[in-house]
Amino acid sequence: MSEEQLDKPTTHDVKGEADKTPATEDKEKDVVAEPSDEQAEGQLNPKKVVANPPASQGSITIGEALEAAVLTAGNKPVDWSDAAAIQAAEVRATGRTNIMPGGVAASAQSAATLNARVTDDDDKTTLADVLTGASSKLPSDKAATRKDAEGVTGAEMRNDPHLTTYPTGVAASVAAAARINQAK
Repeated sequence: MSEEQLDKPTTHDVKGEADKTPATEDKEKDVVAEPSDEQAEGQLNPKKVVANPPASQGSITIGEALEAAVLTAGNKPVDWSDAAAIQAAEVRATGRTNIMPGGVAASAQSAATLNARVTDDDDKTTLADVLTGASSKLPSDKAATRKDAEGVTGAEMRNDPHLTTYPTGVAASVAAAARINQAK
């Protein structure tokens, strides 16, 4: 964003609603503008724009919870229930209603499809293969909440033939992150 776009004042119409400027449009896209420390008295406040604001300090994000699943169940081959749980987690972290091509959920779905066709367990794609670096692969991330954990758990259970979750899998990691965040 150029300096002149940041300095452009917002005008108001007769109804009192603010006109759309590039700066206000960016705020609607979850871009956070922070005031500059170098403001002289009487000057317009230039703002620096932070594209992906970090989640609140000390909270565990959904992306970090997915990475934690690598530590607890990384050697587990990806199946349909894992792919569904990862998709639910990605949708909740990004706020999008569909999965991104090349994203974590798309990789998990591809791995589940491949694993369904492979007979040798050594050739199957594992959770570690899919979820390593998950928080950096997500375009945006947010702190895990109880509702996020419920959604991910529900997705994993609906796609499991026995209607259960894997004890140390994706849903368990997101649930643990939500419990920790809730206790703070």
